[in-house]
Order: sequence, then C-alpha cells, then structure tokens
Amino acid sequence: MNIIINPELRDYIDPLTTQEFLALERSLLKEGCRDALVLWGETLIDGHNRYTICQKHGIPFQTKQNDQFASIEDVMLWMIDNHLARRSVSNFQRGVLALRKKEIITERRKQQSKQEKVAEAELAVKEPDPVSVETREEIAKVAGLSKPAVAQIEKIRKAATPELVEAVRAGTISINTAATIAALPSEQQVAAVAGGKKELQQAARQLRENRTPRPAKETNAAEKNDSFNPETEHGQQHAEMNSVPPQNGSDTSELERLRAENQALRQQIADLQAQLRRQTEN
Repeated sequence: MNIIINPELRDYIDPLTTQEFLALERSLLKEGCRDALVLWGETLIDGHNRYTICQKHGIPFQTKQNDQFASIEDVMLWMIDNHLARRSVSNFQRGVLALRKKEIITERRKQQSKQEKVAEAELAVKEPDPVSVETREEIAKVAGLSKPAVAQIEKIRKAATPELVEAVRAGTISINTAATIAALPSEQQVAAVAGGKKELQQAARQLRENRTPRPAKETNAAEKNDSFNPETEHGQQHAEMNSVPPQNGSDTSELERLRAENQALRQQIADLQAQLRRQTEN
C-alpha cells in the first residue's frame, strides 16, 4: 500500500508533546493499532503519529478512505472538526483550531465572491460546515471557549515566540498568563520561559501591576499650609462680602459699611505684605 505524507497536513495540527508521543507509543506496543488510519486517496489525513510508530516497530494497521473532499481546504476543515471533538484537546488548542477554521472559511468566501454565480453555487453545496465563524463570539462558540479566551489566543498567535507558544500548549502556563507575557519583547519572552513556571507567573504579575493605574493620594489642603494665608483668607472674605444680596434701607447702609471695612482690611494686608518683603530684602 502506497501512503503519501503531505507535510502541510501533517504539520497542520499541533504535534504531540514528547510525553504524549511516548504514551501513544506504549499504548500501540501493548494493544496494537486499533483505529484505522484515514486516507484521502493515497494521502494520509488522520493518524500521522500512529503511522510513524507503526512503521518504526512493524505494528500492523488498517486504513479507510474518506473521499468526500473537493480540496485540501476541505480536508483541513475536517481535521479541525475531528480534533475539536476530542476531549484531550486543550483549551488553547481548541482556540487555535477555531481561528484556523475562521481563516479558511473567510478566504473561501472571498474566492467565491470573485467567481461566477454558477461556480459559487456549486462551491456552496460543497461547503462542509455552514456554521459562521466570522465574529469572535461565533469562534468562541465553535471552540467551546469564552470570548476573552479567544482574544487572548489571538494575541498569543500574533505576538508570542515559539517557546512561549510551546509553554502554553504543554500546559506549563495558562492562556491568560501567556497572553500577558506575549506583550514583552521576544528576548524577554524567551528568558521568562527559560526561567520556568514561577518566572513566567512573576513576569505576568509584574506586567499587570504596571498596567494598573495607582489611585492618586488625596492631599489635605490644611496639611499643605497650616499657617495663615492672608490672600486666601481675604479672598474668601471678599467673596463672601460680594455674595451678600442687595438690601433696602438700613440693610443697605450696613452693607456699605461692611464693604468699606473689607476694603480697609485689604489695604492693611497689602501694607503688611509690602513690609514683610522689605524686611526680607534687608
């Protein structure tokens, strides 16, 4: 039997970690290859790790055909849905797979819009999954995650180094921590990963603290200046005097007197301030 390995399809789904690969190898050596490998023609589309292990140890295996696909993009969509249905897939991997699904369907729709209506209708019939994954909410629904988690995974895909991606994929750190660390320059990301889980968590905590604005300390005006401030006191008195509503008769005379006293106080304060300045200069 001739089996073709397409590197693009082999690498499309994240590879197993070393521990996962060794666990699968032990299982196949003990129980044999119970699940058939899936082929699209002669191209292997599911079971790449099992095929590698079986070839290495001479373990017998079976194959089955899946000829429902019209293009390699159809195969990729099928691979995505196949992995999303597995319980062992981590939340990070689920988010990545849902985002890849969005990319394929979005590009497909762009191509359809450029073609004639007849060809567009034909492609629409072959669409393997009519579920929309255009918005973040729809992506989250497909992946079984929250919208914030999807946003964090998008950030990790765009800005994280391969070392940081591997750390979150292996479960060393959470998606939230990885998204925070992804804001750092590449060299600092690599250094944080090399420092281990505690170093990553500490770096993420420091970043969050730096981003959180600290409340300004309230300052008591009386603590700023405990001494008598003539200008302030006078200004307050002047405002209070000017705020007195106009009256009639004797009330008006009283208001005139108060204003005169206020003016006299202002002059006394000005004289005192001039005297203090002269003393300081001498």
